[in-house]
Amino acid sequence: MNTRSTINASITKNKSMPKQKRLHLSIGYKLRSLVIVLAAAGVVGGAAIVHADQFDAQINALQSQNNATQSQLNSLAAQATSYQDAINLLNSQIASIEQAMADNQAKQVAVEQQIAADQQEVTLKKGQLSATIKAMYIDGQTTTIEELATSKDLSDYVDKEQYRTDVQNQLNDKIQAIALLENQLHDQKTSLDILIASETTQNAQLSAAQTQQNQLLAYNQGQQSAFNQQLAANQSQIQQLRAEQIAANTSSVLKTLSRGNCGGGYPNYLCNAAQDSLVDPWHMYNRECVSYTAWRASEESPVANALLQTHSFGNAGDWPANAVRYGASVGVTVSTTPHVGDIAIRPAIPGVSVAPGEPDVGHAMYVEAVNGDGTITVSEFNEYLDGTYSEEIRAVAGNYHGSFYQLQFIHFPR
Repeated sequence: MNTRSTINASITKNKSMPKQKRLHLSIGYKLRSLVIVLAAAGVVGGAAIVHADQFDAQINALQSQNNATQSQLNSLAAQATSYQDAINLLNSQIASIEQAMADNQAKQVAVEQQIAADQQEVTLKKGQLSATIKAMYIDGQTTTIEELATSKDLSDYVDKEQYRTDVQNQLNDKIQAIALLENQLHDQKTSLDILIASETTQNAQLSAAQTQQNQLLAYNQGQQSAFNQQLAANQSQIQQLRAEQIAANTSSVLKTLSRGNCGGGYPNYLCNAAQDSLVDPWHMYNRECVSYTAWRASEESPVANALLQTHSFGNAGDWPANAVRYGASVGVTVSTTPHVGDIAIRPAIPGVSVAPGEPDVGHAMYVEAVNGDGTITVSEFNEYLDGTYSEEIRAVAGNYHGSFYQLQFIHFPR
């Protein structure tokens, strides 16, 4: 399996290493001797932190992109909510103004009807007054002297005159009241006209604002749709990369014996933590294939422990070359012949890429047994990219996408 990427060669190593389970009695002496030999050979130095998920660099880049995209989506969703709230408020305001306009228009109609009715009443009252006066004065021909002469007595004349005056005054009062009301109604109509015109303008402004908010919301939703498509495309690519990774890792598997979250004695503090959340004492991320094999080799070989703590062995496919480079002088060997306790490496397959720009970089396992039929039993972590433990029977050679490969076996002196 491949390394995600070198993180930082200067990260402080974890000093709280688990107690070794199968230490030789002379381990202290051997470790001291080995460090002296390594120092003399000039190989003591910083070791970069690695882990070995194939295509992790690209997968992590896609996941980081997805995280950034999701953050943008969350911001857009909040913005869309704000736009929708504004639209809802504008809808409420528009509805309120339209209702007020309808009420005022109804009042306007009622006022106009009242004005027309009052005008009719004024005309009617004027006609009544004219008819009354005309009748009382006998078509306007009777003079005051004649009226007085024809009266039976003075009081009769006075009564008639008083009646005419009262009638005239009542009619005048009525006409004046109607005229005053008519003026008030005209003023009210003018006010209603102005109010309706203002409401019409306000309604047009609100409608324009509503249109703008709808456009912003539509644009926002278009952005969200584009981001969601990008998320889906990235996620699809991640799934494809992982599927190709698993296919490469299992290309020589003959039989799966067991699978579980933890196993093989891998330290609990590393196994119980989330994958890639801790760096082990050998500069590997936890629950990766290389972290597990580094721990197994270090448990059984002080040489392996010193080398792995001192140097970065890199991706799984880099281990054979680095084992020779850093450990040949202290007895480390690499061959195609397996032995119990060896680290089995599925090498990077030359010319094979499971995605553009993403070459295969191998997978690391621990040899538990060499079987009579030439197969091997191995234990490993993260074969399926889920940070879990598994045990399998494998062939010592495999075929991945038409490319054949031979497993390589690293033997650290005990």
